[in-house]
Amino acid sequence: MNRLLVTGGAGFIGANFVQNAVRTSRVTVLDALTYAGDRRNLETVADDIEFVHGDIGDAELVDRLVKQSDTVVHFAAESHVDNSLGDPAPFIRTNVVGTFNILEAVRRYDVRLHHISTDEVFGALSLDTESRFTEETRYDPSSPYSATKASSDHLVRAWSRSYGIAATISNCANNYGPYQHVEKLIPRHITSVLTGVRPKVYGTGANVREWTHVDDHNAAVQLILQNGRLGDTYLIGSGQERSNKQVTEAILRLLGQAADAYDQVADRPGHDLRYATDSAKLRTELGWIPQYDDFESGLAQTITWYRDHEPWWAAAKQTTEARYARRS
Repeated sequence: MNRLLVTGGAGFIGANFVQNAVRTSRVTVLDALTYAGDRRNLETVADDIEFVHGDIGDAELVDRLVKQSDTVVHFAAESHVDNSLGDPAPFIRTNVVGTFNILEAVRRYDVRLHHISTDEVFGALSLDTESRFTEETRYDPSSPYSATKASSDHLVRAWSRSYGIAATISNCANNYGPYQHVEKLIPRHITSVLTGVRPKVYGTGANVREWTHVDDHNAAVQLILQNGRLGDTYLIGSGQERSNKQVTEAILRLLGQAADAYDQVADRPGHDLRYATDSAKLRTELGWIPQYDDFESGLAQTITWYRDHEPWWAAAKQTTEARYARRS
């Protein structure tokens, strides 16, 4: 079996990926278990994986684990824009220095690498256009988070071109689904409504995101691992664009609440207006077709998961809301 090292495998997207990867690979998960990583996310596959509690900033640990692997799937990242605005230092350490450590190790041992990134590296699109990001779009990050992810992308490309490492990159639209931390927009709104709290929307809620279910994202990653061209980048996006206002109203409606039962709060700095990806390359070259091509069906599935798993998110919800209250 393929020996697979998954960094950040106890986080939201990584844990969902691992739950499927164990069917075909021998999986080692490396995760620092920061607030967004949770061993409970891997309970269903705990007996099928090797779990290593550690940081990709630890170069010696990364070297040892990569040496034992055939493939590295690199999910590990600090990923919340609001947190990066408050303290960018952890984003530099993890997203830039940590990625450097992984690149040096895969170069040393000739190990295949897939690097997970975000469409936020491209900056923002206008609300009055139908244009989308492509693999050739110029990078224009707006926050410390997206700037560090842009840096990591550039490092992967440089190591691919300079040293010939076997690497691919994917930049994904906003993901949603089970196991996502309650600091993120969709689970935060769902859990607010479930606990009798009115959701809060930044500004007018006009900002638009493209929403891709985590299962569809990870299916794309598997296709890239199997058949993607080394050195290439693939954009992953469902095509399902919604404004934050529309997402909030859909959540309220699906939970039996009035669509306007939310509060508007001051917008955050550097809040990009719109993200949208052109995933034609992924669809035509690798045959990717999203299962959740209807956003509200995926949203309903996600709401059901959070309703059924309150013990998983209750403590994190209290901590998250207390942190936001201190900032306001």
